[in-house]
Amino acid sequence: MSEPVGLRERKKVRLRETIAETAIRMFLESGFDRVSITDIARAAEVSRRTLFAYFPTKEDLVLQRFADHEDEPARTVRNRRTDQPPLDALREARLAALSRRDPNTGLNDDPEILAFLRLVRGTEALAARLMRYSARGKDTLADALRENGFDALTARLTAAQVIVVQDELARMNHTCLAEGQSADDRYPEAVRATELAFDLLRDGLRDRS
Repeated sequence: MSEPVGLRERKKVRLRETIAETAIRMFLESGFDRVSITDIARAAEVSRRTLFAYFPTKEDLVLQRFADHEDEPARTVRNRRTDQPPLDALREARLAALSRRDPNTGLNDDPEILAFLRLVRGTEALAARLMRYSARGKDTLADALRENGFDALTARLTAAQVIVVQDELARMNHTCLAEGQSADDRYPEAVRATELAFDLLRDGLRDRS
């Protein structure tokens, strides 16, 4: 008798998580470039073929955590209140993410998360691949903005600015935490920086020139 579809899918999800967690642990212990696909497959007790079925490249083993969030800004725009401007919805979502210490904001001082972000930012191949996720995030956000009345050029430029600003805010937070500041101590300044960033996105430099 074959397994129910739901059970098979849950097993696939668990196996995918096991492979990724094994790989990240090994990368953190030994460095991304020093761990091979064969090493990971052996440690996760799967074949190389099975591993590649879940993760087409070595970089995907790490960056799948980011892939799950690449369309988050687009979803924020599409799911906002009908009376709420898109930029206000994105600001509100970012502030909420800071308050819950979402790792994607850089404002999380859990040692494992800090180590993971150091691995990503300090490994050339991972940093380069991460730029592709940012590019796709811009594309999906631009699509969402066009759906909400923005012309194509305005949608594209707005999406590019939002994604770059959010990436830079996260980078600043992570740098402060990596230098020893706690997430709680950094939080007020992270909020101030986010508010300023979205004020600039909304108003430009009219009052600062």
